[in-house]
Amino acid sequence: MATKRISDEPAYVLHRYDWSESSLILEVFTRHHGRIALVAKGAKRPSSSFRPVLLPLQMLHLAFGGDAEIRTLKSAEWQGGHVMPTGDALLSGYYLNELLLTLLARDDPHPGLFDIYANVVRVLASEHGEALQAALRTFELLLLREIGLLPMLDQQTMTLGALDTDEAYCLVPEGGLRRVGRDDRSRILGGRWLALQAALHDDAPFTATLRACAEVQAELKPMLRALLHYHCGVKVLRTRQMMIDIQSL
Repeated sequence: MATKRISDEPAYVLHRYDWSESSLILEVFTRHHGRIALVAKGAKRPSSSFRPVLLPLQMLHLAFGGDAEIRTLKSAEWQGGHVMPTGDALLSGYYLNELLLTLLARDDPHPGLFDIYANVVRVLASEHGEALQAALRTFELLLLREIGLLPMLDQQTMTLGALDTDEAYCLVPEGGLRRVGRDDRSRILGGRWLALQAALHDDAPFTATLRACAEVQAELKPMLRALLHYHCGVKVLRTRQMMIDIQSL
């Protein structure tokens, strides 16, 4: 059987592991093939052309081949466009990568999500503060929607009842969107939830959802965090724990 070769595939490096004294195993997110594993032979050698380009949060074009679970990287070209994020933005980028590694199955293409990721990475490279937080909430919502883990935000999940624009609702892992109770600290008015749902289905979902998230990013953060931890099967993601440890120093 002929070995299948892919060329000029847009991709981002999500993580890298040592494979031998001179080679690396890469987890990459590609536009047309989803999350895949590649071996970069000789990538750790000083003379390797892979060394300066196999960096996270940088758009690459890859060529790779093979039929095994771990395919062989043939070439990698940096596409330019922005500098590497730093500080909190860099940690936020690692957080995005951890979500993709945890929640996406291998060889499951999500071209729309790839484009959203590329947009968020550009924000991370140029923005900080509120813009960064709104971009993270946008990615979390669109990721959950893409993989079928986000309930509809224009109705109560358990009853399918319509939302009252002036009533408060919360998003919980096992119950979906519901009217707030006494013990629910986080809450968002029904009108805001309706705006988020409309933004998610906009023709330009990243821009529309970014604007909608900017209005409720503080309230969304704990709810989305709980939902993501639930589906990732962890109490705290590694990158979040890293952020907590750094802030405590």
